[in-house]
Amino acid sequence: MTNIGLPQNSLDTPALWVELDVLDRNIAALAAHFKRAGVGWRPHTKGIKTPAIVHKLLRAGAIGVTCAKVSEAEVLAAAGVCDILIANQIVTPGKIDRLVALCRQADVKALVDDRENVTAIGAAATAAGTTVGLLVEVNTGMERCGVAPGPDVPTLARQIAATPGLRFVGLQTWEGHNLALTDPAAKQAGVEHSIALLNECVALCRGAGLPVEIVSAGGSGTYAITPFLAGVTEIEAGGAIFCDMTYQEWGVQLEPALFVRATVTSRPTPTRIILDSGFKTVPRGFTAPKLIGVDGVQSVVLSAEHGIVTLNSPNTSLKVGDAVELIPGYGDATVFLHEVIFGVRHGRVETEWPVLGRGKIH
Repeated sequence: MTNIGLPQNSLDTPALWVELDVLDRNIAALAAHFKRAGVGWRPHTKGIKTPAIVHKLLRAGAIGVTCAKVSEAEVLAAAGVCDILIANQIVTPGKIDRLVALCRQADVKALVDDRENVTAIGAAATAAGTTVGLLVEVNTGMERCGVAPGPDVPTLARQIAATPGLRFVGLQTWEGHNLALTDPAAKQAGVEHSIALLNECVALCRGAGLPVEIVSAGGSGTYAITPFLAGVTEIEAGGAIFCDMTYQEWGVQLEPALFVRATVTSRPTPTRIILDSGFKTVPRGFTAPKLIGVDGVQSVVLSAEHGIVTLNSPNTSLKVGDAVELIPGYGDATVFLHEVIFGVRHGRVETEWPVLGRGKIH
């Protein structure tokens, strides 16, 4: 049964939906922003998960996309996306074989930070008669994956360039540790320091005679800074298109486009509202979702199937059966909980997009 053509307020709950006009404006604004900065836009789709939205990004000018998993890349390639960066290390034999096979379908690149992993990918690519593009991930302070800045970076890059079946295409980092800095000047300085470390590694590689085609960095939380720093060629910001509560806290200055429609299922007291949307609908552990048009919200606590809203003062205006709209706390942890995103324009459902990347964790 389709909801297309029906009023948005007829959607049964919980329902994940986007305001299409706002989404289109956000995408256009980001595309223009990165064009002004003179960098390519390769949006990360780990929190988008929906090929129909990814194609909107490509039509707006994105040069390709970023994803986190081989399975996500398989979904995107099957949907006709031709240029994909897997911003992750691919290390198990089965995943390496899938990566190599996928390179027959699209231009797929991945990250490495380990010599044995490089050897394994090269052997698989040679056996399959394909070529895999690899970027060296550089740890510029995130303390997650990546090679420490310095001579080990060009050493690994030289190994890639010398290994049959592989192509060295560049360097990548994620300066996301700076998102915790609330002072704008400190955040600016922190991002600049990370990109300076990355550029030092670029210079080392080029000094060793290695062409560095891609210098990838930046996410939605640093989109106002990183694109304007010298040396960066691509930005991976993607989740900003939804402008959820977390991205707003990180400084994204766009319009909220992603919403969850919920229903009031109980009013136990005048200061408590119970919703049918718990952490299986909107995630907990992040910034709390925001109820639109509900004043005096003291807290939103999420159990598995219930959203427990506590008010600062008694208010009985919302009744059992009434619907409310929430801005998710973090879209990256919301979209994959749902099978469908409803696209709404002028109050009516215009489209239903299957979240085809849902459950793709391998």
